[in-house]
Amino acid sequence: MDQVSLVIILLAALLIPLIMAKFKINSLPTAVMEIIVGIVIGPSVFNFVNTSDLISQLSTIGVIVLLFLSGLEIDFSLFKKRRTALTPLEQKNAVNTPKYSPVRLSVYAYSTIIVLSLLLAAAFKVSGLFSDFWLAAILFGTISLGIVIAALKEQELLSKAFGQTILLISVFGELVPMMGLTLYASVYGSNSQSLWLLLLILAVAALLLLRFKPFFRFYQNINKSTTQLDIRLAFFLIVTMVTVAESVGAENILGAFVAGIVLKLLNPSETTRERLDAIGYGFFIPIFFITTGVDLNLRTLLTSGKTLLLIPLFFLAYMVAKIGSYWVLKLRFKQANALAGTALTATTMTMVLAVLRVAKSMKTITSDQSGAFLLAALLTCVISPLIFNKFYSAEKEDLVKTAVHFIGANLSTVPVAQQLRKGWYDVSMYTNHPENYQTYHAQVPVTLMENFTAQDLQDHGVFDTDILVLGHIDAERNYELAKAAKAYGVRRIIVRFEDRNVLNEHEDELRELGVEVYNTPEANITLLRALIESPSTLLLLNDTENSIYEVRVLNHLYTDVQIKNLQFAQDITISQVIRNRKLIAPNGNTTIMYGDRLIFTGNKQTAAQIRQALATAN
Repeated sequence: MDQVSLVIILLAALLIPLIMAKFKINSLPTAVMEIIVGIVIGPSVFNFVNTSDLISQLSTIGVIVLLFLSGLEIDFSLFKKRRTALTPLEQKNAVNTPKYSPVRLSVYAYSTIIVLSLLLAAAFKVSGLFSDFWLAAILFGTISLGIVIAALKEQELLSKAFGQTILLISVFGELVPMMGLTLYASVYGSNSQSLWLLLLILAVAALLLLRFKPFFRFYQNINKSTTQLDIRLAFFLIVTMVTVAESVGAENILGAFVAGIVLKLLNPSETTRERLDAIGYGFFIPIFFITTGVDLNLRTLLTSGKTLLLIPLFFLAYMVAKIGSYWVLKLRFKQANALAGTALTATTMTMVLAVLRVAKSMKTITSDQSGAFLLAALLTCVISPLIFNKFYSAEKEDLVKTAVHFIGANLSTVPVAQQLRKGWYDVSMYTNHPENYQTYHAQVPVTLMENFTAQDLQDHGVFDTDILVLGHIDAERNYELAKAAKAYGVRRIIVRFEDRNVLNEHEDELRELGVEVYNTPEANITLLRALIESPSTLLLLNDTENSIYEVRVLNHLYTDVQIKNLQFAQDITISQVIRNRKLIAPNGNTTIMYGDRLIFTGNKQTAAQIRQALATAN
C-alpha cells in the first residue's frame, strides 16, 4: 500500500500543473493547489492515500529542500549600502529619488508586523482561545517567501523598487520567524540544548563558506554532467547543516535554511540554481505539500466547534498582523499598490507548515489547533494573491523611457533620432549650428547652444541621460566630450570618429573607459561587404516595418525554454545566440539560458516590446 499511495501522490503532482495550465488557473499558487488536492485524495474526501513511514520520510526531505531553496532565494545585494562617493549625475538624480529606499521601507514595515503579531498573540492568550503566546506571535509574523517571489515574477517586478521592497519584507518574514522558532524550540523543547550551542550552527556555516568559497569557481570550471559537483556540494551542505542543527537541539529546517544561505553566498550559477529547483520542485517539494493536505482530516477538524471558530479568527490575525505595512508602503507607492503589497505580504504557508511541524513534534499544539492555523494560512494563499493582482498597477517611476541625448544634429543622427522616438526612448538633440537648428528643429526636439564645452553641456543637463551619442563631425571635440561625460557619470556613451587618425590615437583609451566608438567609412565598408555576401541584407535594411535587435535575456520567465515554445516565437526570428562569448546557430529546439544574448529580427513595434520584456531583470 505504501508504494500505491506514493504512486497516487506522484501522479497527482504530475497532473496538477497540467490541469492548471489547461484551465488557466493563474490566481492560485501551485503549492496551494497541491495541498487542496492532498485534502481531496486523503481521508477528508476519497481516502485514496494514507501516509506511511516512506511517505513521511520523503515529506520531511521535501520541507528540508524547500527551506534550503528559500535560503537560496535571498538577494543579499539588496542589503548592501550604496557607495558614498556618488558621481555628479547620481547626485543630481538623487534629488528626484524617493526618500525611502526598499531596505528602509522593509525594515519599517516588518517592525509593524512584529508589534502587531505580539499584540494579536496577547489578545488570543487573554481571551483563552490560544494560550501559547510565543508560538502564536511566530505564526502571525510569517510570510511565504516562495509564493511572494512567484507572484512578483509573474508581474515582472523583482527588478523594480516595489518588488524589491515586498521581497525584503518577505525575507524578514522568513528570517525572523525562523530565528524565533529556533529560540522557542530551544527554550520549550524537551530535547533542547543550551542556547549558546546554537552559535555552533553559524560557526559551521561560516567555516563551510570560507572553506568552499576559494574553490567554488574551480568546481564550476571542472563541472560536467557525469559529476554534477555543484549539486553534490549543495546536498553536502544540506546534510551537514541539518546534522549540526539537530545535534545542538535546533530544528533541521534551520540547518537547511542556513545551508541555502551559504550556497547563495558562494554565488552559484543560474544553471546550478535551475537544477536544484528541478530536483526540489520536481520531486520532493510536491510530495511535502500533497502530504500536508492528506494529513488534514477535515471530517474530524470541522466537527469541532472551537476549530470552526479559530479558522476565521486565525485568518483575520494573519491579515491584521500585516496591515501596518499599508501605511509604510504609502510613503513611497500609490495607495492601490500599497494595498496590493500589504495583501501579498499577508500570504503565509511555507513557514506556517514548518512551525506547525515543529510545534506538533514538541506537543505544544493540538491537532485541531494545528489544522485551524493551516486552513487559515491556506485561505491567505487563495485570497491575498487575488487582491494583489486586482489592485496592482505600474508605478510612475517604472514607466520612465530610456533617455538618449544626441550632440550634433545632422544627416547621420537626425534619422536615427526620428526612429527611436517611435519606440521606448525619450530623445533630445543639441546643436551649435543655427542653420542645422533651422533645418531639423521641426522634425525632432533640437536645442540650439552657443558652445559645446563640457561645462556648457553640464549646465544645460545634456549629460543627464542614460545614453549619450556624440555625433558631431569634430573628432577631437567628440574625444574630449566623451571623457568629460564618462567622468560626469553617463552610463553609456557612443562616439562618432570620422578621422581615423584621431580614432587610432585614442581608441584603446576610450575602450578601456567603456566608451563605444564607430567610424562611418568602416561601417559603410562592412555594409557593402554584407550586401555582396548576403544580398537579402538590403531587403532588411530598406524594410520600414522590420529591424534587427540584440538583447541580453535577464527575465527568468523566458529562460530554460526552447525557442519553439516561446510565447512570441511566431513574431520574431532569432538568428544568433551568444552564450559565454560563443556563437550558437539556433533552431527551434535550442534552449534559451539566463544571460544569453539574442540577435533577432521582427516587426519594429512588436519586436521592441519583446526586447524590453526579455531584458527586464526578473
